[in-house]
Amino acid sequence: MEKTKGELLKEQLFLNRKDATDLLSDEEMQKVFDFCEPYKKFMDAAKIENEAVAVAVEMLEAKGYKAFEAGKKYMPGERFYYNNRGRALIFGTMGTRPIEKGVKIMASHIDSPRLDLKPNPVFEKDNIAQLKTHYYGGVRKYQWVARELALHGDIYKKDGSVVHVNIGEDENDPIFYISDLLPHLAKDQNARTLKDGIKGEEMNVWVGTLKFRDDKVSEKVKLNVLNILFEKYGIIEPDFFSAELTLVPAAKARDIGLDRSLIGAYGHDDRVCAYTSMMAELDYTNETPDWTSIVVFADKEEVGSDSNTGLHSSFMEYFIADLAAPYGVPVRTVLSNSKCLSADVSAALDPTFPEVLERNNASFLNHGVSIMKYTGSGGKGGTNDCYAKFTSDVRKFLDDAGVIWQTGELGKVDQGGGGTVAKFVAALDVDTIDIGVPVLSMHAPIEVVAKTDVYMTYRAFYEFLKADL
Repeated sequence: MEKTKGELLKEQLFLNRKDATDLLSDEEMQKVFDFCEPYKKFMDAAKIENEAVAVAVEMLEAKGYKAFEAGKKYMPGERFYYNNRGRALIFGTMGTRPIEKGVKIMASHIDSPRLDLKPNPVFEKDNIAQLKTHYYGGVRKYQWVARELALHGDIYKKDGSVVHVNIGEDENDPIFYISDLLPHLAKDQNARTLKDGIKGEEMNVWVGTLKFRDDKVSEKVKLNVLNILFEKYGIIEPDFFSAELTLVPAAKARDIGLDRSLIGAYGHDDRVCAYTSMMAELDYTNETPDWTSIVVFADKEEVGSDSNTGLHSSFMEYFIADLAAPYGVPVRTVLSNSKCLSADVSAALDPTFPEVLERNNASFLNHGVSIMKYTGSGGKGGTNDCYAKFTSDVRKFLDDAGVIWQTGELGKVDQGGGGTVAKFVAALDVDTIDIGVPVLSMHAPIEVVAKTDVYMTYRAFYEFLKADL
């Protein structure tokens, strides 16, 4: 039946949301599912920053990337990576375009909310040895109790050696646990607000109940636990002070739903954008690059992007300065002509809690990669509000390539909000916009994404590298 004038006009004028499950062929859907299988393996192997960096470096070296050499004049097609303290990473490929005309940046973060151990964590009370924790980033504390946890991280000893710890992921490992009250005795706890249902100082991790067999010592359970650690890792209690140890969910990345269309995993925020941007870089370097590409895996985003591994520091700027120096180009010239996709997730609309999002500007599962012109909170506080011209350029290359995309905001205006690394990159005079995968239950121990959105985000990053901007 022939369409009416109104129907044709509506197609032309309206912003039409596109559901990937309606548009993708069976062959394309198979590509979606195939792409997400190695992603799940990456998520299981890279639950904390140093693991993400180590896995990424292994993948990069297998593709011919080599450690960056300051002062070297890189030729088109040469691939490099810079490992910042094992907690952040920059990698890319030199393009044919003169570097003074700018570079293309894809910047994500690889830290996620978790429970860090305090510097002096081990204590014994009532013949139970426990570890004191300090939550990292925006967690809802009640979600982290009475569940399986794994201990990950590094211990730096005085002799210069480093001990990597990963306990709780293998099915033969013990796990760790934070107790909660039984409902029969939780009358007073139930009167607390949800925010304080579990308090920070109540998040103590159980690690042992057996005593060291010596009647002449006190704190026998603590001694037994420390002795186990000493025998296995050669560490003593003061070594905790120079350690980075954290508790994360022990669960593996798994398909969700009978149709297997969703993925549940710890740390989609923001390792889903890190992985998709990395795969776009790896796949695109099979072609002759025009623009020089710079992919950034940053640390500390969940706590404000501070420290020398976060993007509030100068490590990315210094790297680009070193890359440009052999060509006699000042870094400000490169940055002022550069373009950046701030690769971070958005909040997906949850039909159980739709009231926190404004539907006309919300992101939906299976509707493709989400573009947020700005984040922040309230009156756009703490945001990078992208230059409209660059927003238009992004629209164009996505549409030209047939990438399914949608717009998004981080909740209703007065509901809350949040930020990304975008404002720190934009502060360097780089055109920057937020783009990434919509996520359900963000910052929970298990977050949820749609496989179609993961794949469309990968395609968006790939087309960004190709685009003539």
